[in-house]
Amino acid sequence: MGMSATGHYIGGEWIEGAETFESHNPATGEPLGTFPRGTETDVAAAVEAAGSAFEGWRKLSYIDRAEHLWDVYTELKNRTDELGELVTRECGKEINEGRADIVEAAHMVEWPAGNARHPHGDVVPSEIAAKDSYMRRKPRGVVGCITPWNFPIAIPFWHMAVALVEGNTVVWKPAEQTPKCAHAIAELMIDAGIPDGVFNMVQGYGDTGAALVDHETVDTVLFTGSAEVGQGIASKVGGTPGKLAACEMGGKNAVVVTEHADLDLAVPAAVLSAFKTTGQRCVSAERVIVHADVYDEFKRRFVEAAAIVAIGDPLDGDTFMGPLIEADQRERVLGHNDLAREEGVEVLVDRGELDDDEIPEGHEGGHWTGPFVYETAYDPDLRCIHEEVFGPHVALIPYEGGVERAVELQNSTPYGLAGSIISEDYRQLNYYRDHAELGLAYGNLPCIGAEVQLPFGGVKKSGNGYPSAREIIEAVTERTAWTLNNSPDIELAQGLSAELKTDDQ
Repeated sequence: MGMSATGHYIGGEWIEGAETFESHNPATGEPLGTFPRGTETDVAAAVEAAGSAFEGWRKLSYIDRAEHLWDVYTELKNRTDELGELVTRECGKEINEGRADIVEAAHMVEWPAGNARHPHGDVVPSEIAAKDSYMRRKPRGVVGCITPWNFPIAIPFWHMAVALVEGNTVVWKPAEQTPKCAHAIAELMIDAGIPDGVFNMVQGYGDTGAALVDHETVDTVLFTGSAEVGQGIASKVGGTPGKLAACEMGGKNAVVVTEHADLDLAVPAAVLSAFKTTGQRCVSAERVIVHADVYDEFKRRFVEAAAIVAIGDPLDGDTFMGPLIEADQRERVLGHNDLAREEGVEVLVDRGELDDDEIPEGHEGGHWTGPFVYETAYDPDLRCIHEEVFGPHVALIPYEGGVERAVELQNSTPYGLAGSIISEDYRQLNYYRDHAELGLAYGNLPCIGAEVQLPFGGVKKSGNGYPSAREIIEAVTERTAWTLNNSPDIELAQGLSAELKTDDQ
C-alpha cells in the first residue's frame, strides 16, 4: 500500500484542501498518504450539504434507508481481510485485531439495518378508553460525528449507521491519525449509493472537530475520544438550547481478582485487558486489584507473562503487541512510567525502552514500547494509579478484606468506564455488579470485547452517553408522545373537567 492523495467528501463530491497532512504507518514510519486538513469553511460546506439533504433522506422509509446500509455490510464482510490489513498498517493493531475491527463494523451496520424491519415506537395505554396513545421517533437532523483512531472503521459505524437509518444526515470528522481508513469508509458509502449530502466527511485535526461542534446547524454531536476533549464538547453543547452531545470517553479501568478467583482464568483475563492493542483501548485495564491471599501467586504469573508477550510486526500473526500510534503517544506513555518511578512504586517489569533486538527488522522507525508493570499499596495521592495513560502501563494493587474493599478501590478514580471481576463466588460477582461505578462491567472475563448490541459508555468522567447500538437512538432522535381521541366528545385524564363554563350559566 503506497502513498495516495485524497480529499474531503462533501455533498457528493471529492474536495481538495489548500493545506495537507500525511498519514504514517506507526510500525515503520512509512508514509501512507496525503490528506487535506479541513477548515471552518469546509465544515460549513459539509453541514450545509447535510442540511439540504435532510428532508429528502428522512422522507424515505426505514427500510429504504437501511437498504443502503446492507450494501455497506456486504462490502465489509467481503473485504474483511483487505480492510483489516489497512487498519493494521495505519493504526498498528496486530492483524487479528485489524480484522476484528472490520467484523465489529459489519456487526454495527447489521444491527440498525436489521432493526429497520422491527417494530418501532411504544404503544402506551391511556386511562381514557377512547384514546390511543403511543410514542414516535423523528430524526434530529444533522449529526456531527467525531471518532478516534484506535478503532478507525468500527467506531465510525457505531455513530453513523444508527444515525443514518433513523433518518439523520451526517458530517464526520475522523481521527487525523487514520485518514486512509476514513477514506475507505467514504468509498464504501459512495459504492452503496448513499445520496449526495447524506454522508459527508471532512478530514483534519482538532480545530476541524471544534468547528463541527460549534456549528449552529449541527443538532447532535457524537464523540468518542479523550475525557478532556469530550468534557469540553459536553460543556459547550450543553449550553446550547436544543443541541445534544453523547460522549464516550476514557477510563482508568481495573480488573479485580478476589480470593475466590480461578487464577488460570484471572491471569490471561488481566493480560488481555492490559496489553491488547498495546493498552490503547478506552477500556484497557491499567490497574489490577488483587486479594492478599492470592496476590503472590497472581503476581508471579502475571509478571512472567508480561515479560514475554510477543512484540513485533503487527502484520505477523504471531505478534501480540504492535507499536503505539505515534511518537507523541510514546513520549506520553514513557512519561507516565517515569512518574510512577518518581512516586516510589516497585517496578516489576520494565519493557518501556525496548532493546534493538526486540524491534522487528525493518521497523526501526516505529513507535515501540512494551509492558510496564509495578506494584504499590493503594494511596489516594498517587497520580500513577488515578490518571489514564492509554498504554501498556499497569499497577498491581493488593487488598485485604471483603469484596466491598475491592469495589471501593475500583471506584476510587474519577473515571467509570469498564471493569472486570474474577471470582468463583456468585455473591462477590453480584456485589460487584451492583456497586461498581461502571458503564461496562464483566464477570470472569477481560474488561475488553464489548458486543455491539449492548450500550457502550461510562459514568462519572468517562461519559454522558452511550453512542452505540440501541442506546444511541436516544441521541439521534426526538420522541413525540402522540395521543388520538377516537370519540366525538372530549374526556381528559386525571378527572380534569372538560366542561366549558360561562358567565351565562
